[in-house]
Amino acid sequence: MPKLRSTAAVATTMSALAATSILTGPSVAEPFSPAACALHRTEAHHSEGLDTWNDGYPRPAGALDAVMIFLSFPDSRPDTTPAELAADHFPATSRFYQQASYGRFTLRAHPLKHWLRMPRPSTAYAIRRDWSAADRTAYLHDAIAAADGEVDFSRYDVVYLVADPDAPGVDSDATKVVNLQTPLRADGTDIRRVVTVFEKHPPDRLVLAHETGHVFDLPDLYHRPADGKGDWDTYVGDWDLMGSQFGLAPDLFAWHKWKLGWLDPRQVACVRGTGPTRLTLEPLTAGSGTAGSAAGVPGAAGAPAFGLGHGTKLAVVRTGPDSVLAFEARGPAGNDRAACRQGVLVYRVRSGEASGGGPIEVVDAHPGTAACWENSVYPPLADAPVALGESFTVPGDGVKVEVEERTASGAWTVKITPGLVG
Repeated sequence: MPKLRSTAAVATTMSALAATSILTGPSVAEPFSPAACALHRTEAHHSEGLDTWNDGYPRPAGALDAVMIFLSFPDSRPDTTPAELAADHFPATSRFYQQASYGRFTLRAHPLKHWLRMPRPSTAYAIRRDWSAADRTAYLHDAIAAADGEVDFSRYDVVYLVADPDAPGVDSDATKVVNLQTPLRADGTDIRRVVTVFEKHPPDRLVLAHETGHVFDLPDLYHRPADGKGDWDTYVGDWDLMGSQFGLAPDLFAWHKWKLGWLDPRQVACVRGTGPTRLTLEPLTAGSGTAGSAAGVPGAAGAPAFGLGHGTKLAVVRTGPDSVLAFEARGPAGNDRAACRQGVLVYRVRSGEASGGGPIEVVDAHPGTAACWENSVYPPLADAPVALGESFTVPGDGVKVEVEERTASGAWTVKITPGLVG
């Protein structure tokens, strides 16, 4: 997870997919089939393939329960309380996923109310971003052992281990998800991954939502410079939480929502052939509720009213055996309420690229300009969407997209011409 900021899976039965769109010309948004637009899941870590679900990860559908365990150390007396640290992350994390999933997924947090003491000083674990396997394993074993007497791990789908942020050996840059080849065992349950939280108080914005995305098999979308210096956000800029938790438009890509099972197959248009296809893209955030809910739980007082809607949210053009171009409408609403620009966002998806290797890259429709220098994580991509009245041909792929109009409901009418691709 980068700290620098200055500069339900796809349906098990592949049912027919039809775009709710007006079609013209010889090309059509054809019925869905795995060979058409759904990339196959590969052995790459957090592969962007979505034809099958990796059963090693919990599906974010319905409700999942997460336990927050607060760890103190013999060499430090905490300056914060567990309640204060829990409030750093919830309900904000639950609210993000409620909005992103159109109310289809609820993350229920169960924070302990007191500190649990680790057996060794914080400095003994050599906590840092690139943690040695031995030190990390010692920390995890001690933490699970310290909690096992009070926590029934069989009740929880997600485990957050929250360290005293003021302990001398704690490094906030080490917050991450740890995937265990050999799972830990407690209460008759295999613990295959945990989120180790070392954030300062208050923490980075949406940091826990980012890490929780890994628990659901989503990859890192940022670029990590070889020397740790330079821009981290050159792949996707502000446009997905898995790129940067600081992003102005951090809602998950429609591709990720399809992968997680939050979009119905009928909401994805597979554009094939060589002629133009005209279709209507509903904004990605339409149906995500309002941003003002205090609870973020459907049915709670003041909670947003979520509705998935029935329009097309994602258009896809196949460009290779393990690659596609994706098109979706983004604008300032819901999780994207601070978005710098609005329009049709174009990005490449590669199922063979591993987490951190650029499995998704936003295509900049305005490569000669930048925007929102004061608060964008990567201004050159802040104005990446194709705006109303513009046309753009994707370099190297020859796919042309034209944004023709907005409907009365705010949807975007676009024309996509694959050319010789697909």
